[in-house]
Amino acid sequence: MSNILEFPGREKQAYTYLTDQLSSLLRDKGADDVLIAHATELLTKVYGELKDESDFSFTVNLPSGLDIDDVQRLQEEIGTGVEALRQHHHSIVIRMAAQLLLTELALFQRSRD
Repeated sequence: MSNILEFPGREKQAYTYLTDQLSSLLRDKGADDVLIAHATELLTKVYGELKDESDFSFTVNLPSGLDIDDVQRLQEEIGTGVEALRQHHHSIVIRMAAQLLLTELALFQRSRD
């Protein structure tokens, strides 16, 4: 079986989608190019910070004497639990980042008026 490489990568595709959607939404609301450029810059900054915050790792020391089936089961359960927590955390952080971004855009626009 061959490996498939995606170009651009999923992160780049997601970021492009976000910036396109943000630009379209702002343009539909009457935003000018300056506000859209500022929004894209803020989105780039926030997106980069979110990516850095989601990279983490840890180790678990298991007691000796566990058979391989127990070790694999524990790995799967821990992995599943960590992934559920990561997704929950990510969803909260995305909502907070969106609120921050919209607030900063409103302040930027008011400072221009």
